[in-house]
Amino acid sequence: MTVSPQIQDALTELGLELHAGLGVRGAYAPTRQVGTMLWVSGVTGRSPAGPGVVGVVGEGVTVEQAREGARQAAVNLLAAIESTVGLHRVTALGHLRGYVRAVADFDRHPAVIDAASEVLVRALGPEIGAHARTALGVASLPGGAAVELDLVAHVTA
Repeated sequence: MTVSPQIQDALTELGLELHAGLGVRGAYAPTRQVGTMLWVSGVTGRSPAGPGVVGVVGEGVTVEQAREGARQAAVNLLAAIESTVGLHRVTALGHLRGYVRAVADFDRHPAVIDAASEVLVRALGPEIGAHARTALGVASLPGGAAVELDLVAHVTA
């Protein structure tokens, strides 16, 4: 995988590593480009080493553990882009949606998803990486994950 030194350095400083895309587990594509819009399918914090952070935030999973899952999921978004169209083609991030599997009275969803936003802005720089965002609470996620993210980006045609 060939990524810019800026992205590689930013991820290294955060203690993260961009790996080859992990692929999908169903009948869908990891990304879908229409014109200059690129939709990136939902990803969790799984890695080649395992499933990532699983469980319910507020019931066995701390906010910091969930933030770590969000950081890894953000790296997985970047990996999906790199493996399908190339990060060099991204001109701007449009919208990040974050899902947090949490207890019913949990209200710190934005704090969890902030960790993903921080990775994206740091890796791509503020001009490209800044994005609109939604943070939602949900009852369950694939594989029991604590966090799932999806993204809409703008790319060169």
